[in-house]
Amino acid sequence: WNHNVEFIEQEEAWDRPAVFVEFAPIEWRADKGGYHTQGTLRLHIVTDWVGPLSQGDESLDVFDLCETVCRAVVGLSGEHFGALRLVGSDTNHNHEDIVESIEHFAYSGEWSV
Repeated sequence: WNHNVEFIEQEEAWDRPAVFVEFAPIEWRADKGGYHTQGTLRLHIVTDWVGPLSQGDESLDVFDLCETVCRAVVGLSGEHFGALRLVGSDTNHNHEDIVESIEHFAYSGEWSV
């Protein structure tokens, strides 16, 4: 994520729908044997705006896509981070032709030394 939506007019075009990953700053706590954190990341799901609800159910499809993406991500874990948990959602329609849905996830991290 590099504020892609904010500068959409100045960038090369990218296909939509698109998903961008934004990692929040990570603050590590040192203790015996390693480092620990409680971190967050955001997925920016960007789709084309199809019009107001009065023009049909297609305008709600963006939320179906968000649900599909969230189902794929919730519970994801790795060697140094625990299962991702969905903790918030925002919808940003401050741009003329697109809708940006931001899904917030929390995780715990651990790194041994």
